Amino acid sequence: MERHVTLLGMLAALAGALSLLVGVSMVFLVIGAVVELSSPEGSGVAVAAGVTAMTFGLFAVCALAWGGAHLRASSLLRQRRPSGRLLMIALGICDLVILPFGTALGVYALWVLASPASRSLFERRVWAGKP
Repeated sequence: MERHVTLLGMLAALAGALSLLVGVSMVFLVIGAVVELSSPEGSGVAVAAGVTAMTFGLFAVCALAWGGAHLRASSLLRQRRPSGRLLMIALGICDLVILPFGTALGVYALWVLASPASRSLFERRVWAGKP
């Protein structure tokens, strides 16, 4: 199971990086919509540009947060931290609705992290009375 947890960490990092790329792309679209909104000859499309800027801005924030969460979970998984396991389980459940790649990542994450063999990798060890 050690290799599966390592692979899951790499896949979560890849998913996070791709989500960050989408978020940055959305930021550029927001900039384009704001430029169109502020141009003097584009007064007829002011409402549409404003709605577009707000919508893309919301998507950008969500994609950047989603990517950051996956990168954080990946980092914690590689360190075998219990909080990384819990975060990746929560992200895996949410990933199930993102067809088709998120579903595959979510199913794999839940399969790997719910197995008893991988649970033992994330248990806190106590040495000499110290957590």
